[in-house]
Amino acid sequence: MNKAIIGRKLGMTQLFAQDGKVIPVTVVEAGPCPIVQVKTAEKDGYTAVKLGFDEVNEKVLSKPALGQFKKAGVKPQRELKEFRVEDASAYAVGQEVKADVFAVGDKVDVTGLTKGHGYTGAIKRWNTHRLKETHGVGPVHRSVGSMGANSTPSRVFKGKKMAGQYGHEQVTIQNLEIVKVDVERNAILIKGAVPGPVKGIVTIKATVK
Repeated sequence: MNKAIIGRKLGMTQLFAQDGKVIPVTVVEAGPCPIVQVKTAEKDGYTAVKLGFDEVNEKVLSKPALGQFKKAGVKPQRELKEFRVEDASAYAVGQEVKADVFAVGDKVDVTGLTKGHGYTGAIKRWNTHRLKETHGVGPVHRSVGSMGANSTPSRVFKGKKMAGQYGHEQVTIQNLEIVKVDVERNAILIKGAVPGPVKGIVTIKATVK
């Protein structure tokens, strides 16, 4: 069984272990996630489960989006994500996946959208060096520098580290450890940091490594 759940990052805090060590943890509001659709190898060519998260008013969704929830008999959800599973027969439409799908000590991969920093320069985006502040250098102290283009190759190579959009990209951090599971509060505490801002949507899956 491939365990997975959708959640919302609530922020970071710390726990104290039995030996007195401080463990930094990220608190994730995980589920409950109703199963909206079960895909089978016979009908769809592969086995997967589509989960919803964050109940929402019908007015927020378009009619096509609303249709699949009505077909499944599930209340409309803001988020929809599909997860591959080995055996789809273990799941049924309408069934809820809760935080207790994971246990303390489980290793997981967490995926989220990183914080967006907008259009940034090469120093902030790629950690390049700045130029000297001495006389004759300015006004290009934080510029990219020479492109190295002369008659050959007469162009800038692809992949050149330049200014541009920084952040707001999907990132997965692998092999994180679950420190605590609180089913009553729908909370999972994960050791270390996970991608994204506070209130950002994340997916937690059993690690592939």
